[in-house]
Amino acid sequence: MSARAAGEVIYQVDLDLDAAIAEEYLRWLRAHIAEICALPGFLGADLHETLQPSAPDGRVGLCVQYRLRDQAALEDYLREHAPRLRADGMARFGGRFDASRRVLRTLPR
Repeated sequence: MSARAAGEVIYQVDLDLDAAIAEEYLRWLRAHIAEICALPGFLGADLHETLQPSAPDGRVGLCVQYRLRDQAALEDYLREHAPRLRADGMARFGGRFDASRRVLRTLPR
């Protein structure tokens, strides 16, 4: 692992959404990701469609992996920004999607 990557963490958000809102949700999500990546400590993000396990009929699975400078940057985001940003998604799509989150750290080979 490079010295630059030594403290980096991955903040993963797994999304399960109603297929009927998928197009509108993706438009919103791309802007949401850009807004988050502009915050201090964020290094970038990757958006994925979940293929396995496959989503149930009528649902779409997505996964966003945000790369952050370190755990302190994540803690700052969770304390200072996450409540407002999560509330926006709930106000727009509440009840039509579920989100689960986890934090990962890359181990040396």
